[in-house]
Amino acid sequence: MATEIPFRREIVFDYGVAASVSPLIRRVVARNPSPFTFKGTGTYLVGHGKVAIIDPGPDLTQHVDALLAAVRGETITHILITHTHLDHSPAAAAIKRATGAGTYGFGPHGSGRAEDRSGVGGVTEEGGDHAFVPDVAMREGDAVEGPGWRLAAVHTPGHTSNHLCFALAEERALFSGDHVMGWSTSVIAPPDGDMAAYMHSLAKLMTREDAVYWPTHGPPIPDPKPFVQTFIAHRQERAAAILQRLAQGDETIPAIVEQVYLGLDPRLKGAAARSVLAHLIELVERGKVATDGAPRLDARYRLKR
Repeated sequence: MATEIPFRREIVFDYGVAASVSPLIRRVVARNPSPFTFKGTGTYLVGHGKVAIIDPGPDLTQHVDALLAAVRGETITHILITHTHLDHSPAAAAIKRATGAGTYGFGPHGSGRAEDRSGVGGVTEEGGDHAFVPDVAMREGDAVEGPGWRLAAVHTPGHTSNHLCFALAEERALFSGDHVMGWSTSVIAPPDGDMAAYMHSLAKLMTREDAVYWPTHGPPIPDPKPFVQTFIAHRQERAAAILQRLAQGDETIPAIVEQVYLGLDPRLKGAAARSVLAHLIELVERGKVATDGAPRLDARYRLKR
């Protein structure tokens, strides 16, 4: 029986409204709903007076204006980026021009390799923001701070190679970006997405003592450890299901998607195909699965004997 992910959907999202969600945190949701963004990108403002902004979001004038209006009379001191997808980082340029604040992130988008568009799939997720380069590169444990708040980087590769979460010690909160979302599992799309790294990063979160996650998409996640453990179990079950389909004679990613993702929204087939590819790459690396040549969307796979 498949693990049921306990997603939380009860929160109300008001576009363009700076909602106070905790003593130190405000959120403004961008009007960019989609099958990959849920209700839209949730941009977070941390602190009062001198403020950090986390994931300024897509390059939408309406959203940028809402963010600047939310901090009128205050100063944005830091612009933090969890990762460089087009629904997270592009608005950083406009915010920087308007405020002079520096940008902080792990680094530019991915490895610079093009997506594998062979066979099946097509565009998944919101695409990479190849224009973004942080003013300041952050690594594990690096921190920025302001009056009454401190945000420390937690490197969590997997969804992308440059994914960071940010820990707010004052509220035992973790801004989890797309690594752990409140409405769906993350898309792991090679070549930049890496299933082995993603599983390692989930295990890393299990060693932390955060009280709540604030994902960029979806509602907050209180008591996050059981939630993360469910994500780990879900991915383990998915890998087992793929191995079972190979044992049944399925050799291609489209055939595996058809059997493993029953009732899937057709708009998400590309994402499902890349998720299966990510699992197959990890299984090839572990010596469980074989293929002729490098793992690709249009390759044929078999159990390694």
